[in-house]
Amino acid sequence: MFDTSIRRRAVLAGASAALLLPGVARAQDAFPNKPIKFIVPWTPGGATDNISRIITAKMSELLGQQVMIDNRAGGGGTIGTDAIAKAAPDGYTIGLVTVSMFTMAPALYEKLPYDSVKDYTPMAGMAVWPNMLVVHPSLPVKTVPELIALLKANPGKYNMASSGSGTTIHLAGEMFKQLTGTDMVHVPYKGSAPALQDLLSGATQIMFDNMPSAWPHVQAGKLRALGVTSKSRNKAAPDVPAIDEFVPGYVVEVWMGFGGPAGVPAPIVERLAAAGTKAIEDPGVQAKLAALGADAWPMTPKTLGERVVSEIKVWAPIVKASGAKVDG
Repeated sequence: MFDTSIRRRAVLAGASAALLLPGVARAQDAFPNKPIKFIVPWTPGGATDNISRIITAKMSELLGQQVMIDNRAGGGGTIGTDAIAKAAPDGYTIGLVTVSMFTMAPALYEKLPYDSVKDYTPMAGMAVWPNMLVVHPSLPVKTVPELIALLKANPGKYNMASSGSGTTIHLAGEMFKQLTGTDMVHVPYKGSAPALQDLLSGATQIMFDNMPSAWPHVQAGKLRALGVTSKSRNKAAPDVPAIDEFVPGYVVEVWMGFGGPAGVPAPIVERLAAAGTKAIEDPGVQAKLAALGADAWPMTPKTLGERVVSEIKVWAPIVKASGAKVDG
């Protein structure tokens, strides 16, 4: 009697598990069955926001559900980045994985509310581009050497705008100061768009902005481009020299991908990664990126995770040497 009871319970337990597991599998197979939130940790109108909208629009078509941009600005990008880590690991809240928030911030911030390796599930690469050194047209310089001479003659006189402390825009300026022995006053904003507005108005004079957001203003004659931060000239702006031509060793590459919180199930990661990669392979998407000075940046979940780990090691000594630090 005892053995029969045990066998009966075992059969019932096995039947329950058999019913449960297909249900879980079906839920993952049906993903997504509602809109997906895509967190951008900066204000609308900046390079990361503009590129995210181009790529997520295509992802929406591929997934059959809307991938909605959710701008969470503030804290130099840490507020929105932390929100990704704190989301439910179900694939319905994902967001940007960026060079600044994932590889620079660990060395720059005294305290971060997240661990850029342990708290996230990397999914796919999106785009890569240089920053562009732009100045207000009222500044009496037209070349990088002229800017260096002006800054050396007037230490601390001119303002350098950025999208926030710890962003690539900020650290590109810090690296420039370090390698050229110049001094500018850093003025951080809550995103590239408000920083650009003050630069366009002349309230600030200098910015190492992401090329996709700065380049249209240069083309419109509202800003003057002195150089790009890539090793060589950008194909979208061949007449703009690389800063490395005048300041050897000065190279800053900006990249962005996307991911979710730690613990997202592998089938959902694969589904989102495949949609992201297919989106950036689309010729129409690539044309829009190229017009902004950006290139598609395909990256598998594993490779994106490895890129984050390796670049943390690269940026730590650079941030330390620059003396840049952010409390909080």
